[in-house]
Amino acid sequence: MASAAASAPPTPANLKRIVAASLIGTTIEWYDFFLYGSAAALVFNKLFFPDSDPLVGTLLSFLTYAVGFAARPLGALVFGHYGDRVGRKKLLVLSLLMMGGATFAIGLLPTHATVGSAAPVLLTTLRLVQGFALGGEWGGAVLLVSEHGDARRRGFWASWPQTGAPAGQLLATGVLSLLTALLTDAAFGSWGWRIPFLLSGVLVVVGLWIRLSVDESPVFKEALAHAEARKAARDGEAEKLPLVSVLRHHWRDVLVAMGARMAENISYYVITAFILVYATTSAGVSKQTALNAVLIASAVHFAVIPAWGALSDRIGRRPVYLLGAVGVGLWMFPFFSLVDTGGFGALVLAVTVGLILHGAMYAPQAAFFAEMFATRMRYSGASIGAQFASVAAGAPAPLIATALLADYDSSTPIALYVVAAAALTVIAVLAAKETRHRDLADVEPSVDAENTPARTADARTV
Repeated sequence: MASAAASAPPTPANLKRIVAASLIGTTIEWYDFFLYGSAAALVFNKLFFPDSDPLVGTLLSFLTYAVGFAARPLGALVFGHYGDRVGRKKLLVLSLLMMGGATFAIGLLPTHATVGSAAPVLLTTLRLVQGFALGGEWGGAVLLVSEHGDARRRGFWASWPQTGAPAGQLLATGVLSLLTALLTDAAFGSWGWRIPFLLSGVLVVVGLWIRLSVDESPVFKEALAHAEARKAARDGEAEKLPLVSVLRHHWRDVLVAMGARMAENISYYVITAFILVYATTSAGVSKQTALNAVLIASAVHFAVIPAWGALSDRIGRRPVYLLGAVGVGLWMFPFFSLVDTGGFGALVLAVTVGLILHGAMYAPQAAFFAEMFATRMRYSGASIGAQFASVAAGAPAPLIATALLADYDSSTPIALYVVAAAALTVIAVLAAKETRHRDLADVEPSVDAENTPARTADARTV
């Protein structure tokens, strides 16, 4: 069984500091990532792809946006491997530095008017660095909180790093909204768009100061000690790579996680990124109005995620997740109907309800995925499941939605696209087992995980 030190819950002050460290880091990383998405919808098509017509330029802009997702699986593999070998904290510091540095550099980039075709190449390169860093950030952040204790409220506490997504969206959209309100279109397109990217440098300093102050996960430290003991008992024989162990012992869980991500990821980027294109081009809504609607909805999204996480502690991860998946699928047709009215109140209602339903999937996701995997392969397993799905889900979502709009001049195919994703997620979650009673610190020191093909659902070897 787990040692008392590992299984004892942390003090409230320590747990809050750990949550704060994960939250500030994920907020900064998502601020950086979403800032790019908003800029791609608003100005990058003109600054980096000026030779194309407006809709094609937007498609090319979203293509560079999608490139960031393509790098996320690689980040998941690399960060997951070392996170399972050397610890969560060190890799989280590295991911924050990489993401912040790339975002700051985007703010210094020359545009197409200055350096020609080199501009989109440099933009794409920095977007790859962003995606690589984010691919490693998510798994480490949610595990650092999940593994620090209080199993009875794990869904609630682990959902706080998830609020980094709406907090980052809120911050990115808020800064852009303020700038577009204060600056003329010409000034914003000339130099104003750089300000939010350069602000990332300040945020990274704050994030590093907080993140460096927390301790490594006690569950991981105990698992590492057991792994070293097993290695010594086998005369120094090395453990299998975490990736190999994940694919051998947890391949079903990886597929479940990927399926669970489909509706969550696709709906989010349709609701928050593509809507900036749809509302301004098809519904006749101003850029400022669309940004303000996303801003208000993101604030509500931030508030409801911990509530959904707490509910998952009471009734289970699966019921809450299924509620979100079914709900977001059913909401898509009313969503576009409300946006088409062109009214600000209707737009706010459409985006807010969509993000509330998205939160029912996103909130329990952190604990749900963490509880699927054994400790010494948990960073790899959770990251691989989450980030490989993003290539097929979030990466092409704005691109597919924009292409469907261009081809059909209608929101119906886009709504059906989200409905199909919701159906896949429902199937995946129904195929999963409930995980909320699993003990992340559960250790079976007499059993070798690499040589035990049969394992119970609730007693995972560390």
